[in-house]
Amino acid sequence: MTQSHPDTASAGANAPSGIVDISADPRRLDIPLIHHWLSTQTHWARDIPRETLMRAIGNSLCFGAYASDIETNEMQQVGFARVITDNATFAYLADVFVIESMRGRGIGKRLVEAVLAHPALQNLRRFLLATSDAAGLYAQYGFAPLGPVNNMMQIHRPDVYTRKNAA
Repeated sequence: MTQSHPDTASAGANAPSGIVDISADPRRLDIPLIHHWLSTQTHWARDIPRETLMRAIGNSLCFGAYASDIETNEMQQVGFARVITDNATFAYLADVFVIESMRGRGIGKRLVEAVLAHPALQNLRRFLLATSDAAGLYAQYGFAPLGPVNNMMQIHRPDVYTRKNAA
């Protein structure tokens, strides 16, 4: 599933611009870029081992956002989203990011729209996500806080990637 949209925002020299393409084709994913961003630029996956990320990607429905490079006209990955799902009743949206130089251009919105439009993610009973800084974005697409009585529970291991023998 691929969606192309013209990117009307201008970019600086050597920055991707032009057409933004959202794709769920796992062959297009730039694993080194995804690993770099998740392991160094996020608070939720800091220090995630590459092997762990590869298992996560391999067992998830992943989406890449791609923009054309001004000089080479080649498509470069500029964003990512991952959905953990049973493809029938439940999904969890995770690991969403847009590289810093491409933020503010609607790419995050396009990623969320592509995720919600994907055929495997239709008619789910529950679609969850966790966010500390983008609730406004997700609310535009129907996501809402769990409510005053939260029955959700978790086992949270924030140091799992930094503990010895974590992989």
